[in-house]
Amino acid sequence: MIKKHVLINALEHKGKAAPKAVLGKVLSENKELKTKIPETLKEIEKIVKEINALSIEDQKKLLEDVYPEYFEKKKVKKIKELPDLPHSENVVTRLPPEPNGYIHIGHGLSFFFNWYYARRYNGRVILRFDDTNPSKEKKEYYDSIKEDLRWLKIDWDTERRESDNIEIYYYYAEEIIKKGKAYICECDGEKIHKDRFEMRECKCRERSIDENLKLFNLLKEGKIKAVLRLKGDMKSQNTSMRDPTLFRINLDPHPIVGKRYKLWPLYDFACAIEDAEVTHVLRDNEFQFRIEVQNYIRDCLNLKQPFIKHYSRFGVKGTPTAKRKIRPLIEENIVKGWDDVRLVTIRGLKRRGILPETIHELGKEIGLSTAEPVIDWSIIESINRKLLDPVTKRYFFVGNPKELLVKNAPEKEIKLKMHPTENLGERTLKVGKKFFIPDVKEKEIRLKDLYNVKILEIGDKIVGEYVDKNLKNIKKLQWVPEEYCNVEILVPDLLFIDDKLNPDSLKTVYGVAEKNIESLCIGEIIQFERFGFCRLDEKNKVYKFIFTHR
Repeated sequence: MIKKHVLINALEHKGKAAPKAVLGKVLSENKELKTKIPETLKEIEKIVKEINALSIEDQKKLLEDVYPEYFEKKKVKKIKELPDLPHSENVVTRLPPEPNGYIHIGHGLSFFFNWYYARRYNGRVILRFDDTNPSKEKKEYYDSIKEDLRWLKIDWDTERRESDNIEIYYYYAEEIIKKGKAYICECDGEKIHKDRFEMRECKCRERSIDENLKLFNLLKEGKIKAVLRLKGDMKSQNTSMRDPTLFRINLDPHPIVGKRYKLWPLYDFACAIEDAEVTHVLRDNEFQFRIEVQNYIRDCLNLKQPFIKHYSRFGVKGTPTAKRKIRPLIEENIVKGWDDVRLVTIRGLKRRGILPETIHELGKEIGLSTAEPVIDWSIIESINRKLLDPVTKRYFFVGNPKELLVKNAPEKEIKLKMHPTENLGERTLKVGKKFFIPDVKEKEIRLKDLYNVKILEIGDKIVGEYVDKNLKNIKKLQWVPEEYCNVEILVPDLLFIDDKLNPDSLKTVYGVAEKNIESLCIGEIIQFERFGFCRLDEKNKVYKFIFTHR
């Protein structure tokens, strides 16, 4: 029993068990030993000394023999899932990006929720581009959105564009006119806005159905200056219901259909039609006041109503998510583009070293909350760290290094594990007399995983001598041997602090790393020991990394 607890304590503390910590576990399991604490502690200390002398791999093997159940318990992890979905038969959800910019973490979470439930209930996912505003849509964003979704490991069964369905929207527009629920309005924008504010109906509302149908045909051809409005309720407390505009003229060329159409549906109308084909709509509460309008349109047209679930918009502390806020930052060269590592665009997160699975787990963690969550970076980092740590190789790096010359140093090759506990292989380092280390003030140091050094001189360069004996209570230092690669690490911080631009939101650490990093591929994430997780961004004479987190 004692050996079992010593081994568990050692493995959970980097191979070094602590006798008193083990004693607590032993007494908890066998209360009779509380009358024999001195004898028990003496036996524990003896076994701790034996176990601590073993390698971590040997400790693992021994524990597998002594107590294999430990590893079974470690494998059984509680899988966090989102709550059940009502009406979950034949689930159909949609991913509805507008191709007017790069998607961000808020989109990613929303898309994840819709994808997650469809897959959980063996349903279908529709990727639907909401592209009925020719003034804003761009061809590049259709492609970038699909790339980002694939990186997020979110797939879909059907892909469509609303711009391909304009004739269908025209059909439904005529149907809603025939039912006397919509009318052509020739008032200018200022009057429409004023009437809505003052809850006043305009005279255009009194037109006959036949007149509205004739004018709608002229409107489609761009021959009159007007809009199609819904007959809602001008007295409604929900301003969205005060005769909203359903169609308007837009002569800008569309990136897909060009100048084929002059009259375009607005969001509420197109969305109302399209969402009649899905069973569940999961979206943020930015749209909660639009629901009454869209439901009313579907009721007018006898279309099926989907189940709708709202949750709060997601913000990340110190970082804007809205495209309208990011664009000026790019235009003013405050950030370097949509993939700037200080942003929470999907491209920025990917470049920073955040895993797609982290977005999935974050979604499960915060859920379909209505509490207006502002996500702290520490939450993202914590989830990402748990995913990265067991699969990430370790390398040596020293920032702002000083040269160390060690007299009488043995020249040799050493083998180091790529990971302290996982089987990720080994790497070889050639060591001689010359090293690169952080600045020191101590008289005696230990080069981590190597040997002890007595410091003789500290100046522009440091001179020491090899010490072939154990030195107690000395500082362990990270080091890089004489053969090295030049490294730059870009370290991002919060872009805004207390709503003010942070002038120190991006720093660069210059240093050296072991030559083994030459085998890395662009995009690979590693851990520089005693520094943190980093993603390789560029690979030339200087190896450029992005700091992910500690």
